[in-house]
Amino acid sequence: MALPDYEGWACFAAVADSGSFTAAATTLGLSKASVSKAVTRLEASLGIALLHRSSRTVTVSTAGAGLLGEAHAMVAAATTATEAARGDRNDLAGPIRLAAPMSFGIKVLGRPLATFLEMHPAVEIEVMLSDARHDVVAEGIDLALRIASMEDSSLLARTIAPVAGSVIASPAYLEKQGTPRHPLDLGRHRLIGYGHRERAMPLRFHRDGEEATVIPTGPLFTNNGDIMIPLLIAGGGIAVLPDFIAEEALVKGEVVRILTDWSLPQSYLHLLSPPSRLRPARVKALSDHLVDTLKRSCTGAHAQHLMLASGRSGPETVA
Repeated sequence: MALPDYEGWACFAAVADSGSFTAAATTLGLSKASVSKAVTRLEASLGIALLHRSSRTVTVSTAGAGLLGEAHAMVAAATTATEAARGDRNDLAGPIRLAAPMSFGIKVLGRPLATFLEMHPAVEIEVMLSDARHDVVAEGIDLALRIASMEDSSLLARTIAPVAGSVIASPAYLEKQGTPRHPLDLGRHRLIGYGHRERAMPLRFHRDGEEATVIPTGPLFTNNGDIMIPLLIAGGGIAVLPDFIAEEALVKGEVVRILTDWSLPQSYLHLLSPPSRLRPARVKALSDHLVDTLKRSCTGAHAQHLMLASGRSGPETVA
């Protein structure tokens, strides 16, 4: 059985990522001719074109796009194994790619990352903030924070802490429109939805064996929680939000919790990583640091007070 063309796969991934043979050669420390020959050799062995070349541009073919995730995984595995063999697991230097939800990243991640980089100045962290769900393996992500009720996954997951959340509205809205006493009452209110109008995330409540499901009706639908806060404060409706987004408005009394005797599905903050347990020391160190610091921030005295005040669990959606 012929061995995989690791050099060819690495060169293909580098060209696909950079969009240029010249840039890929610079990244890999090879000549442009060597990169071109490696990709051509790989294409010949596979019998397909991975890249489309013209005098001005290089684009990934349909076949190449379908194989790019495997190429990234192969390169990442080989790089990690090489680092481990060389003893680099103890050398905290080099790049780390970290993905996180937008609002959580902006509100919570800055301080832990600053502390880590101060301790390990030779590490470089690329942070990707998005409410879209990343393909950790295909995108070459080392670590990903996710807030959700985790489904079965091939990824390695470390559960950090529960994320508390609440059903909230402004006092002015409730005075004008009335305070819901049962989740089904929300159907008569302006209920802000997470996601797209056509497939807004349903809200599932339970209390003492009783269950109720409510579909948000709008008038606002969004995939990010921060935009909901000004609308709520202005009396624009009711929403379910995690406490790390609503905390400031709650403390100021600009919004209040309602339906506190009902529970929503419990969400947790998870730290995800690719399936292989072999990883560079810098990634392991950041993983441990995030688990430690974020667990303390989520379960500290103030967060614990918010959780007890709400009396209930957090929303199922990612913020």
